[in-house]
Amino acid sequence: MVAATGVGKTFLAAFDSKEFNKILFVAHREEILGQAERTFKCVRSEKSIGYFSGERKDRECEILLATVQTIGRKEYLNEEYFAIHRFDYIVIDEFHHAVADSYKNIIEYFRPGFLLGLTATPERLDSQDVFALCDYNLVYEVRLKEAINKGWLVPFRYYGVYDETDYSRIDYRNGRYDGKQLEQLLNINKRADLISQNYLKYNSRRALGFCSSRGHAVFMAEYFMSHGVKACAVISHNTEECQEALCIMSRKEAIEKLRSSEIKVIFSVDMFNEGLDVPEVDMVMFLRPTESPTVFLQQLGRGLRRKGDKKYVNVLDFIGNYKKANLIPFFLSGDVKNLVRKSSQTNVLSSVEYPDGCFVDFDFRLIDLFKRMAGQRKELFEKIREEYFRIKENISDRPLRLSMYTYMDESIYSAISTRRDLNIFKDYISFLNKIGELSENEKALMGTKAHEFLKNIENTDMTKMYKMPLLSAFYINGKMRLTINEQDIYESFKEFYSHGSNAVDLLKDNSTRNYKAWDKKEYVELARRNPINAFLRSSAEFFYKEDKNFCLNPELKEYIDNPAFVKHFKDIVDYRTRKFYRERLEKTL
Repeated sequence: MVAATGVGKTFLAAFDSKEFNKILFVAHREEILGQAERTFKCVRSEKSIGYFSGERKDRECEILLATVQTIGRKEYLNEEYFAIHRFDYIVIDEFHHAVADSYKNIIEYFRPGFLLGLTATPERLDSQDVFALCDYNLVYEVRLKEAINKGWLVPFRYYGVYDETDYSRIDYRNGRYDGKQLEQLLNINKRADLISQNYLKYNSRRALGFCSSRGHAVFMAEYFMSHGVKACAVISHNTEECQEALCIMSRKEAIEKLRSSEIKVIFSVDMFNEGLDVPEVDMVMFLRPTESPTVFLQQLGRGLRRKGDKKYVNVLDFIGNYKKANLIPFFLSGDVKNLVRKSSQTNVLSSVEYPDGCFVDFDFRLIDLFKRMAGQRKELFEKIREEYFRIKENISDRPLRLSMYTYMDESIYSAISTRRDLNIFKDYISFLNKIGELSENEKALMGTKAHEFLKNIENTDMTKMYKMPLLSAFYINGKMRLTINEQDIYESFKEFYSHGSNAVDLLKDNSTRNYKAWDKKEYVELARRNPINAFLRSSAEFFYKEDKNFCLNPELKEYIDNPAFVKHFKDIVDYRTRKFYRERLEKTL
């Protein structure tokens, strides 16, 4: 359901089909709807097209283009406006936003024949896992390196410019610098001089500058204007300190004037990360600390669109001693998974491969900076601990396995997945104990049979999903039971496999492909033949059979009323299910 290409080749392929009569396309900006309409007309010119946005509320059409801000409201998601089966095909552009409530409202309400999500940045954004929303089902994927190598995007000429700004003077908490302190540090003429001097080297006609804050964008626009470069700032809304600025333009006006060359540079914060269709952009400037590979690639992508005889885009990145600065070479290569491991190498650039035709030049002082940062790296466990507390603050709750797995930084997860001694998912209760995060009920589990049981299911082998519906049968309505019968097993399996993502294994096997027509006998036989026998062989100290019942060790009886035991059991089942989805996807890539 996630395609990492945006509205382009995948979009055209998806709709070059005659079986979808009613189509809904959802985006977060009206200008994207306009782009989508032009694309639709290329492949489905015979279809009527309408809009559901702002004052316009078309419904009698075959293709409906809607903004999420409008159609995602509860007042329109009802039978009066739309039946739940109204659309055969729903497309959600910029699918990485689908973690937001308005998108979730749409996904949860409609029941289309097919739901397609399109995004160029599917990795975690704002501590959310986009792939998890679609159970790690991937229709098509092409990454930055491959897209450039295929000629779909132009190469980049990247210049890493050394910036003397001392970021160690700014408070850093929860993965971010203090916004006000950062703005004060960046809004100085000496730094603006450096940016201007480098900008003027490349004779850019249309450039974008990405800033740290609204005030920073206004400062840079005013500085460029005062030095003879036509520029403007585009910000989400005027703050009190920006109200007097004459350089501020609306997004629409700024884009029109950039296209017509009335201005040469637009400075913004995040207003142009997505949805900008100005392929003539020939330069992007990163004027703030890079904290996220997702944002970095979004902003880089604003200049990679092909147009006429455009051969490449120039990228100016002003880099100081900010945290994560040494990860930038890997952001450029798209090698996100190996960030923690490779960034600890002192010869950082020797292990990085860039797309064909791309040029990367780092100031020699930056290479020295990267080496120093690699030498000062924290131990991996300390990074895991910091990540736990970062996630805890972000979700306003203590994360268990599923939350940690979903929100953990990709590079940290990749690093611990090959280290059994540091893989917290092998024994999460002991990890909580080590960092002083155990509740009283959890302390009662430490070192007991219940603890050993939880570790057993954390680590049980899974080549298919069959163990999860069996374990789920022991959990019902927030409570645990020690014995399940054939009816319990049947109900759990039937409910579990009513979700399409769970049934992939069944569909792959000729003997189980007809599972939708099964009754109790077939489901119970599947459980007996696979997970029950597997648990009896590998975990006889925790599972046994008694007549037609499947049972847990009686020694667990004293723990099944402990809410911590029940919560951890359910969390493991949910975590293992999601982990299976992700690993199933990775095996296909």
